[in-house]
Amino acid sequence: MKYDYLIVGAGLYGAVFARQAMDAGKRVLVIDRRDHIAGNVYTEDVEGIHVHRYGAHIFHTNDRRVWDYITRFAEFNRFTNSPVANYRGELYSLPFNMYTFNKMWGVVTPEQAAAKIAEQRREITGEPRNLEEQAISLVGRDIYEKLIRGYTEKQWGRDCRELPAFIIKRLPVRLTFDNNYFNALYQGIPMGGYTRMVENLLRGAEVRLGCDYLADKPRWDALADRVIYTGPIDAYFGCRLGALQYRSVRFETELLDIPNFQGNAAVNYTDRETPWTRIIEHKWFEFGRDDQGNEIPKTVVSREYSSEWKPGDEPYYPVNDVKNGALYQQYKALAAREANVVFGGRLGEYRYYDMDQVIAAALERFEEE
Repeated sequence: MKYDYLIVGAGLYGAVFARQAMDAGKRVLVIDRRDHIAGNVYTEDVEGIHVHRYGAHIFHTNDRRVWDYITRFAEFNRFTNSPVANYRGELYSLPFNMYTFNKMWGVVTPEQAAAKIAEQRREITGEPRNLEEQAISLVGRDIYEKLIRGYTEKQWGRDCRELPAFIIKRLPVRLTFDNNYFNALYQGIPMGGYTRMVENLLRGAEVRLGCDYLADKPRWDALADRVIYTGPIDAYFGCRLGALQYRSVRFETELLDIPNFQGNAAVNYTDRETPWTRIIEHKWFEFGRDDQGNEIPKTVVSREYSSEWKPGDEPYYPVNDVKNGALYQQYKALAAREANVVFGGRLGEYRYYDMDQVIAAALERFEEE
């Protein structure tokens, strides 16, 4: 059977594109090298808890079109992301707001907080030369040392003085008592988990799992008129111009026979000595209740460790520095010559995408088709 589209990757981009193609009467085949659909938003049921296997995914958007689209495939709860920072046992609210400043300095009014930040920002004169100077110029020395430095160095595996200033272009500073991390009109978690949402997107599609497209590319290409490729763009070309760099994340996940480990979905560990960047307690994404609304007596926690990517690891974050940006442009030029292939998504376009941006990009790409 000949398909109109072969979609390589059953993650969010591939699933949205497949849905649009099917709704337009196209024949699609979706393949994925993993043994499951949903890519990095995959959730698996453990004791009634929807565990985010590849790290926390919290949907947020200001794009009404995207929100109206995705809520056709899942009902979202009202989860609000309000992470906590743990610095050597001291707990602070994120993003930086009046609760943070009160704990840090004892200030109680926005005017006092603004004055304290302004006083500390004066340490940096002239154009910031690195991430450390950029952060201090935005929020001052105290917040930088306790809440930014250690976390950032663990995340990137480099000293903040070696990282470019542009990584922290701005930092949210709220002179209000607002713990909502995302400044988004629409926010939540799909009830029943992301995997169920992607199942609904792919309903009616032929899906084959455990299939490595690049291992037998000519055979797969022969099955369809067009290919939608969502894997790493450099791998598509055999890394012949060199490998793009990524940061990877390793998870240590455990089921605990207690109802509550940390009282919050996300706690960031911002000191340098703690080896993990954060701990996720998955049950709090859905308020500690299962699909039937019952309280769950156990809990699942995941410790996240950031690391340099190497072959065999999952690539998570593109390293968007000058060198990698230039190499990507070379691969993008090669990709433009592939007449029947569309490169899409986080890996295909070598860029950091929020989930709503992935959905918008897939919708726009199908419209162009």
